[in-house]
Amino acid sequence: MTMGIDPMDLTEDDLLRELRHLHATRTDTLLHGSADALANHTTRTEELEQEYLRRHPERDVDPERLREGARRRQGAPS
Repeated sequence: MTMGIDPMDLTEDDLLRELRHLHATRTDTLLHGSADALANHTTRTEELEQEYLRRHPERDVDPERLREGARRRQGAPS
């Protein structure tokens, strides 16, 4: 069930704006929202993230966000 505009119908700018907003409000929803609000937030976030991944299957992945990058930052041997 899609809440709001179907993610496939969003422009790229709208999709990114919606994702940023959801990520910015996640903690407040987790800490203070009702069970329904949290479930809706989770569902909508997943819908929008899946649409982003569908549009960008070859997205840039920062090597520092991988395990090897984290190990290098911590000084552990690779």
